[in-house]
Amino acid sequence: MQRAIQLQRLQDEPGPWDMIVIGGGASGLGVAVDAATRGLRTVLLEAHDFAKGTSSRSTKLVHGGVRYLAQGQVALVREALRERGRLLRNAPHLCHDQAFVIPCYRWWERAWYRIGLGLYDTLAGGLRLGSTRWLGREETLRRLTGAVPDGLRGGILYHDGQFDDARLAVAMARTAADHGACVLNHMRVIGLLKDNDGRVTGVEAEDALAGTRHSLHGKVVINCTGVFTNTILAMDSRDDRDHIVPSQGIHLVLDRSFLPGDDALMIPRTPDGRVLFAIPWLGKLVVGTTDIPVDAVSEEPKPLEEEIDFVLETVGRYLTRKPNRADVLSMYAGLRPLAKQREGQRTAEISRGHRVLIADSGLVSLIGGKWTTYRSMTEDVLDQAVARFGLKTGPCITADLPIHGKPVTPSSATDHLACYGSDAEVIRAMIAADPAMGERLHPSFPYTLAEVLFAVRHEMACTVEDVLARRVRLLFLDATAALEAAPKVAALMARELGKDEAWVAEQLAAFAALTAGYRMNA
Repeated sequence: MQRAIQLQRLQDEPGPWDMIVIGGGASGLGVAVDAATRGLRTVLLEAHDFAKGTSSRSTKLVHGGVRYLAQGQVALVREALRERGRLLRNAPHLCHDQAFVIPCYRWWERAWYRIGLGLYDTLAGGLRLGSTRWLGREETLRRLTGAVPDGLRGGILYHDGQFDDARLAVAMARTAADHGACVLNHMRVIGLLKDNDGRVTGVEAEDALAGTRHSLHGKVVINCTGVFTNTILAMDSRDDRDHIVPSQGIHLVLDRSFLPGDDALMIPRTPDGRVLFAIPWLGKLVVGTTDIPVDAVSEEPKPLEEEIDFVLETVGRYLTRKPNRADVLSMYAGLRPLAKQREGQRTAEISRGHRVLIADSGLVSLIGGKWTTYRSMTEDVLDQAVARFGLKTGPCITADLPIHGKPVTPSSATDHLACYGSDAEVIRAMIAADPAMGERLHPSFPYTLAEVLFAVRHEMACTVEDVLARRVRLLFLDATAALEAAPKVAALMARELGKDEAWVAEQLAAFAALTAGYRMNA
């Protein structure tokens, strides 16, 4: 999947496209995959990079949502658990079973949580990952090495899914391209095209890298821009209602030594009514999250001081070694695109379900939802669009569709190339042909120069940020290490892309500015 080839398709293939998708996060990529596999001529346009926004900033969980079950959202949990099972089956190189332990310090907690999580298992049906069970005090401490032992009565073990969100997004972009879709990152939609009757007939887009403009005509335009949904809707009409309520959640990344076992810690009730997780991920520990309403959306939201304090204080109550700000290796914030329901509702109470909005102009918008249910959401929006606009398609096949790279046999969990699935052999071949490509980007992490070349040649990585934030996850694991690795990445990318020293300097300056928002002491 090369960007130059995808870009050439805009010149060579006459319109109209059957489907123009705006947004390259979970929803937009899911729509592109579904549309392409139904036989629709599909083009996807992403203003920045695939999963640049919310879709790369999750808690890294593919889950039904234990908290949603407590809120009585049984239908949403059942749907999410079903989709969780499908995703682990269709993308085993990117999604896997993760064991969680809830430590219980009060006499009634084990029975209470066991009942709720028993229902969680039941709703998963044949797609359950493992059975919930009680743990004694000693086994709880063995599984949660580093947890506070004083007053501990035991624990509850349950299972959920974990994934690499940005890597899944890239794999979905490649899946869409594999099935004939044209997918382009760094291509911003700047306007909507309309006919004399006011019907949306396409989009005006600008290539952020070349500065060129493209007018694309299509039978259906689907707005999948998450927290920026209102921006696209404003291009369509003067209706100034907000259909999205943005909510911010942050995560702090710590060294694994704070909780060195393989099991994740789940804190079932925090002062703000949420749950909080401490999860082993790619050799580090991801702790979060928060849920606060925000008035304005941003492409690079920043953790607030009170959020940082809240996460450190809350997780510190459960760990014998209390983390402080100096222990934070990286921090990131994401904005949830919650579908607005009623005035005055707390963001923590708003359903993570989705809505489909079809305007009088024909513009289709997919609003709300979450990563776990992206596939069923996109099936729903396409079913409605196909019916509304009379498109001729085949059936939806994504429930059983392998995601690009799905391996024939699973790789070792300790192999950091496992996330590439069957493509890992391409990277190994690159290193075999030129051993210098096996050099690490940073001595503390396994990522290599070969992965940078692979990202540029096959995954449409165009900037240092694309590589270090979303092709390899170094920015999210250790922001200082990512900054130290940036010159090596920029030099190799410049050589591969034919860029000059001015480009390298520009890239390094931009990435240094970016990392300041991820480093606690920048």
